[in-house]
Amino acid sequence: MTGVDLSWATPGISREWVDDLLLAGSSDTVCLRFDEPVDRAALRAVVAVREAELRAAGLVAGGTVALRLPPSLAYVGYLLAAWRIGAQVSLLDHRLTRHEVDGALDRVAAQFVVEATETRGHRLRGYAEVVAAVSAREGGRPAATPHALVQFSSGSTGASKVIARTAADLAAELDRYDRLPEFPRAGERVVLLASIVHVLGLVGGLLNALHANAELVFPQRLTAEGILAAVAAADTPATVLGVPFHAELLTSSTERTPLPSLRRMVVAGELVRPTVPARFRERFGVPLGTMYGMTEIGVIATDLDGSRWPAVEPTHGMRLQVRDGELWIAMAASPYLGLQDPSRFVDGWLRTRDAAGIDGGTGLVTVLGRLDSQVSIGGLKVDLTEVEQTIAGMAAVREAVVLHDGGVRAYLSLADGASVAEVELEIGRTLAPFKRPRELVVLPVLPRTATGKVVRAAAVLAAAGENSGKG
Repeated sequence: MTGVDLSWATPGISREWVDDLLLAGSSDTVCLRFDEPVDRAALRAVVAVREAELRAAGLVAGGTVALRLPPSLAYVGYLLAAWRIGAQVSLLDHRLTRHEVDGALDRVAAQFVVEATETRGHRLRGYAEVVAAVSAREGGRPAATPHALVQFSSGSTGASKVIARTAADLAAELDRYDRLPEFPRAGERVVLLASIVHVLGLVGGLLNALHANAELVFPQRLTAEGILAAVAAADTPATVLGVPFHAELLTSSTERTPLPSLRRMVVAGELVRPTVPARFRERFGVPLGTMYGMTEIGVIATDLDGSRWPAVEPTHGMRLQVRDGELWIAMAASPYLGLQDPSRFVDGWLRTRDAAGIDGGTGLVTVLGRLDSQVSIGGLKVDLTEVEQTIAGMAAVREAVVLHDGGVRAYLSLADGASVAEVELEIGRTLAPFKRPRELVVLPVLPRTATGKVVRAAAVLAAAGENSGKG
């Protein structure tokens, strides 16, 4: 692939990138599939209607609008319409509480908010039918920067950060996807499980599918059977895009319908448990690919055919360094808005806070986990990621998080029929005494963020453990 033409790109927000990179193409080509297929002519008509609504409400180029909508045709329409106007769009997860929404709106000072007034759809559905309204927000301000997109980090380890990207940033990420031969192309399908509010589902799923002329499929139900049914619904090659939790969900399914159209599954967002890639390939006969990325910059490195796992190969144009065991990424400017940790972006380099190694011969990167997962126990170094991966890989364990909170503590849920005694016995066999958790906290399920990542905030996990004990 030759990549995306970036010659149009300017520092400001312009509509050309939406028309040229996302909405162009044959009118009768199906680009989205909810209950019914949506072709490009229909999508362009929806965007035109939403653009008229936003303009009538008062949104102009350089204005600001926040979207708080579930996955839906309305979400796609308002998003692309706002960008065509030249507005800065902030994305808020529809599952946030009113308190969380108000706090986020205060941080981004959006002039307008688009929210659902009526939503139809089961909570396990992959999309909703939405009636939405545009409202002006007192105290909102025009964009102070040329960024087209404002997102919040997942907040899995603490407070969310406000992260902004320009249209050129997004186009550059689409260019990186263009250069991945294994990623879906025209005539193929993407079955999307990841949230379209966050970077994997938004850019890797929605924007890239529109750009590549692939059909983006939202499953009718986000159960294992519903996802597999979405794959089996057509003969065209299908790639499933989600987080590791979704891969484990599919491998646990008892459904045995042949899936000749399944090409691969690709997951990102957190480390994959060691046993999952082999189980997935054995179960479906196709690879479980992995991607490493960040909200700040999008996709960074990939292993889409599963041949390099646990290593990943940097995508086109990525400049990476490892300094004192930490992965740093070159960026032209800081991606953060508002108050920020000044040590996070230094002299054109973004600190990932992830521990990693780079092979000097191949350039392949192995992400080892969060840098703050390395702690000292009695003067001995313990890598909490190693401990977590060991425990999570045990047959008796469904999922696990290991933290250092005055000592090593493991929060875990058990596989069906398993016991804590089995886990303790296996820990004694596989981990040195100084690495073993001092406490095992068993939960029915581990709390997750809206993006499907396991929550790693000690206070949240401790509260979940207390509530579980009361039950």
